[in-house]
Amino acid sequence: MHILDQLKERGFIAQVTFEDDLYKAMDKEPMTFYLGVDPTADSLHVGHFIPVLMSAHLQHAGHRPIILCGGGTAMVGDPSGKTELRQMMTKETIAQNAAAIQGQLSHFLDFGEGKAVMVNNADWLMKLNYVDFLRDIGSLFSVNRMLTAECYKKRLEVGLTFLEFNYMLMQSYDFLQLFKTHGCRLQIGGDDQWSNILAGADLIRRKEHEDAFALTCKLIMTADGKKMGKTEKGALWLDPARTSPYDFYQYWRNVQDADVERFLGLLTFLPMAEVRRLGALKDSAVNEAKRVLAFEITKMIHGEEEAKGAQDAAQALFAGGNDMESVPTFEVTAQALAEDSRLTTLLALCGLCASRGEARKMVQSGAVLIGETKITDIEYHVEPEQIGADGLLLRKGKKNYCRLMLAGR
Repeated sequence: MHILDQLKERGFIAQVTFEDDLYKAMDKEPMTFYLGVDPTADSLHVGHFIPVLMSAHLQHAGHRPIILCGGGTAMVGDPSGKTELRQMMTKETIAQNAAAIQGQLSHFLDFGEGKAVMVNNADWLMKLNYVDFLRDIGSLFSVNRMLTAECYKKRLEVGLTFLEFNYMLMQSYDFLQLFKTHGCRLQIGGDDQWSNILAGADLIRRKEHEDAFALTCKLIMTADGKKMGKTEKGALWLDPARTSPYDFYQYWRNVQDADVERFLGLLTFLPMAEVRRLGALKDSAVNEAKRVLAFEITKMIHGEEEAKGAQDAAQALFAGGNDMESVPTFEVTAQALAEDSRLTTLLALCGLCASRGEARKMVQSGAVLIGETKITDIEYHVEPEQIGADGLLLRKGKKNYCRLMLAGR
């Protein structure tokens, strides 16, 4: 089966240009393609999942990925989907973030000799002569057409800076540069990048009179149309220091039934026959599919040992066992307990609740347990002697746990 047909079957493809020509070009020879990643943090999050996994599928099919780290464009900021100007970052921060991201990408892509490569657009964008750039590149862009692009619409409502207005030109120039230096003819990305990717492919066709293609993947949304990847503690990060393997596992273990088959196709490398088998499970049997989904994704990001640990901890907790080694842990000092040992404070500190206000509401509603004991008193205090050698298990609802440990013990 052609790789584009495989991507369609797994649910990846949202939009594509000159589809018949792209099929022919990929059949003729391996296609060099690129995916842009802005180094706005030192970790990828679940929002990057889909285009990165699409890159992995394309590489497995014999095509060559270029990961473009936006060290130059990060100095400007992508306005796509944003209602306000992005915070500016230093060159040093951008470089540190880029190095961390490449380490995470190695879980998905092979960066060996002759395989995937990582480039930084700061290498060419920071050297541009602005007047030459305007004459050579800016003259090929219609302002009227740019203003109709989705990536600018939200910003136009509150004010689009000229700084951000340059972003489409800069990203398009990236595609042109990679075409010239690496023979890159395809850019991929999330569907929110369609306008920018299309502009780059069009620039190559107009300036070089050569074929270039745009391919976007669907954004990761739930069955009811909500964006995936947000937890009560914030974004779902791939860095275990930001989101523990246990929390990561639990996130996917708790997805809606209606999302399971689609996420198995998109977010795992299981054969589609197995995806369909698991997706057909109903009622309580769907929990098997959810366990497979959570395990496979966690294994891909954190390794098999961490995935097994998270799975074992979850199963032990739900079965009433005591294996808490992989459960998220929060250490509290004796001094901190002496200053404020209220349960609501501890729930906020350990991250089970976003704030003490939310913690009070959760306690009042009967959603908080210490061990197997439900606590409804918002003035309940945790005493140091309650925290044993294995810790004290705090629970919010049925599926959110944290092990409270006494520091120095």
